[in-house]
Amino acid sequence: MRLLVVEDDPDLNRQICSALTDAGYAVDKAFDGEEGLFLGESEPYDAIVLDLGLPKMDGISVLESWRRTGKSMPVLILTARDRWSDKVQGFDAGADDYVAKPFHMEEVLARLRALLRRASGHASSELTCGPVRLDARSSRVTVDGNPIRLTSHEYRLLAYLMHHSGRVVSRTELVEHLYDQDFDRDSNTIEVFVGRLRKKLGIDVIQTVRGLGYRLSPPADAR
Repeated sequence: MRLLVVEDDPDLNRQICSALTDAGYAVDKAFDGEEGLFLGESEPYDAIVLDLGLPKMDGISVLESWRRTGKSMPVLILTARDRWSDKVQGFDAGADDYVAKPFHMEEVLARLRALLRRASGHASSELTCGPVRLDARSSRVTVDGNPIRLTSHEYRLLAYLMHHSGRVVSRTELVEHLYDQDFDRDSNTIEVFVGRLRKKLGIDVIQTVRGLGYRLSPPADAR
């Protein structure tokens, strides 16, 4: 899953991005409203963390512009403003959730997990596909209860497919949602990660749909 953090405080931006990266997300960053607006309009993020008090263009204006152009990705507002009127303004502009500074990083992570779950139609942080279970809270993957050790890229690939279980996901979509801007986006690497993931899982849950991409579904004997 790929996220964008728009926060002008360098230290806070770094802390949030570090926590999100450690939690298994691909993360891009912006430090002012204009840069955040451009990235949000031009890149397919799964969710965005947006500060309201930004230089060059305030967060409310950025959010309103995204929504006017049809951008529907979940947006979590982070701001020092904690008056109820500011919260109402944020929600009316199109925010999906709201956290006031100072905050605990675990709360931000939990709220983002909830936004991502709802966006993909899941009610629980535990995603399952046959004997495969992924716990988004702990970034833990098991097969028949046995823990599976995955690299960060393997975990991102599995998490994205599990959030979109049953749907054919193209290689292009995977490249756009699994890697940050700085990653060398070669779609051939997706095939490498899929191969490694299949081997580690040891069961046939990732199907190749020729000419289209991949689909995650339970193995035939688990249906």
